Amino acid sequence: MSDGASDRITPVILCGGAGTRLWPLSRLDRLKPMVDLTGKGSLLQLTARRTADAAQFEPPLLVAGTGEAEAIEGQLQEIGVAPGCVILEPFARGTAAAIALAALSIAPQALMLVMPSDHLIGDEAAFGAAIAAAKPLAEGGWLVTFGIAADRPETGYGYIKRGEAIGGGAYRVARFTEKPDAATASAWLAAGGHDWNAGIFLFRADAYLDALTTYQPRVAEAVQAASFAATREGGRAIPDAEAFAASPAQSIDRGVMEKSDRVAVVPVAMGWSDVGSWEAVHALGPLDGDGNAVSGDVVAVDSRNCLVRSDGPVVVALGVEDLVIVATERAVLVVPRGQTQRVKEAIDALEARRGSESDSPPCKGGD
Repeated sequence: MSDGASDRITPVILCGGAGTRLWPLSRLDRLKPMVDLTGKGSLLQLTARRTADAAQFEPPLLVAGTGEAEAIEGQLQEIGVAPGCVILEPFARGTAAAIALAALSIAPQALMLVMPSDHLIGDEAAFGAAIAAAKPLAEGGWLVTFGIAADRPETGYGYIKRGEAIGGGAYRVARFTEKPDAATASAWLAAGGHDWNAGIFLFRADAYLDALTTYQPRVAEAVQAASFAATREGGRAIPDAEAFAASPAQSIDRGVMEKSDRVAVVPVAMGWSDVGSWEAVHALGPLDGDGNAVSGDVVAVDSRNCLVRSDGPVVVALGVEDLVIVATERAVLVVPRGQTQRVKEAIDALEARRGSESDSPPCKGGD
């Protein structure tokens, strides 16, 4: 790319994370972004489609692990999206380093829209309006994050407290806060001025790299060295592993956003979900007259308020309530609704069993 920045925004899609809370559908050989939860395409495909307008956006950059290139390229090919580049991290070093790899591959003045690959957005028009509102600030050197309008006292998300208004529906960020307890979340919801932190950002590449150099110089130095010595294989870029290994593991939130005094938040209600549990998948619907969300070869008889999904055998739910039942070709999960966050216990139990049955190491996140 030339030194001059395009008026178009460069989407940066982060493809990390195993999504083990959606086991057995999501696992090490089929990560959460590659899963279709809505019948409209995988989470990765839906994310890529959000920025497919060539009048507004450059081809997307994707940052992923080395083993994910073929799956990512295959899914994008299915929807007719040609990536600008797939950047393959030799190791996971957190979002601060992953975003820096993308920032170093585009023009310094270019705007980059950073998005996780495994979230859902129901109101894409609202998202587009929020991007338009954030763009002048980002062009002026602000690091902009998008705050999700809180509609319940959620304890599973981080929060952003709004500070002074700085125009265009944006606010200076007063404080980032990690996951609160229920009483605190309820108080913030009642008081207003607190938004969920979705991990979606808009900023100039150079503004981000300058902030990273200031607050996380070891990350910046390692990533710059790894990018300088990167190899190219077609549309893939592979940073130098030895140089990248020197980067500390750090998130953009704690490493940069919580430290900089040039951080703004644009609040937006856009039907966002991180789809972080089977409970969240049930909430997506659609629901039948008995409150069941069913998908695949499923029959629900005299059953209420269940999520029943099959990607393999026929599943019959008969006379049950408030259950999550998920069947794949390799495993079946049955868990009460309200306890779906305990799925990791099942994974740990399976790993322990495998470890006792074999000298080979267990497959984390597997089924």
